[in-house]
Amino acid sequence: MASVVQQRTVDATWDGGMRAVVQAGDFEIIVDEPATAGGTNTGPQPTDLLLAAIASCFTLALAHAADKRALALPGIRVRVVGTYERLQFSRVDVLVESDGPPDVLETHIPDAERVCYVTNTLRQGPEISVSLGWQPPP
Repeated sequence: MASVVQQRTVDATWDGGMRAVVQAGDFEIIVDEPATAGGTNTGPQPTDLLLAAIASCFTLALAHAADKRALALPGIRVRVVGTYERLQFSRVDVLVESDGPPDVLETHIPDAERVCYVTNTLRQGPEISVSLGWQPPP
């Protein structure tokens, strides 16, 4: 079976200082740096959004895995901790819990890891290309 290639696009516009406005589908996201980094602290910083993407995707992946097995997994909570080293995260820890039995949650983790787009993307280290203009490189 051939894989289906799809694309997602978001647009960011500088809004002065250390603030940007991101359009993600129908949603506008304000991104800013804390005052200690020259921003106005009016939105999450980009690295927090990366961690939020991991946490939210893994939360939904756990819910999906439980649903596929018709098992209840109430009160899913995911905490993601990123450890900075120089200009990148050197480590990202994903901590999961729920109000259900820990052994039931543990059985869903491999399935969630398999279907979580964000963690799969980060593990594979996608090619990143930076170029002028809005068109993708040839």
